[in-house]
Amino acid sequence: MKVIGTVGLPGSGKGEAASVARDAGVPVVTMGDVIRAECRERGLDPAEHHGRIAKALREEEGLDAIAARSLPLIEAELETSDVVLVDGLRSPYELDRFEEAFGDEFVLLSVEAPFDLRAERLSDRGRDDSDADREALRAREERELGFGMGEVIDRADVVVENTDTLERFRERIRALLESGPDALGGVETEAETETEPERNA
Repeated sequence: MKVIGTVGLPGSGKGEAASVARDAGVPVVTMGDVIRAECRERGLDPAEHHGRIAKALREEEGLDAIAARSLPLIEAELETSDVVLVDGLRSPYELDRFEEAFGDEFVLLSVEAPFDLRAERLSDRGRDDSDADREALRAREERELGFGMGEVIDRADVVVENTDTLERFRERIRALLESGPDALGGVETEAETETEPERNA
């Protein structure tokens, strides 16, 4: 059994890692889906109220509420799969909850890339690559890092630098899913010192 959690700033490729898992037949539990489901349960549009409901859940049920609600979904998938990917950790409280639940079977993957490359990727998705949008991205990242994402990134067991080709990135993720962290041989941490300023941006 192995539970692989992912963390990554916008445009890093975290969503692509989840796509690789799905293509490989690995179940994916998306933490954001928990919030979207709660929005619908309360009769609210997830597109408009996602942040508000995420905050409300944490206030009502504890800072690890999203992880706690994800646990039954993960455990259900583990009944028929040896590996499950959990997409979208954001706070150390969530990480603590998963480590408590799964112990050494939980592996945290941080997907990383420099700011300019991530901004370019988001622009390629159809967003205006203006200075204003870059500033909005920086502001969004500062909020997420302020919520504790920076600590989660720093506690990652495996770092995959997504600065090469898409196929090379997909190969790294497939290797991790198939053989675990040892399959990467530690080489994925070689650029960590280069990305440290981005973590604190």
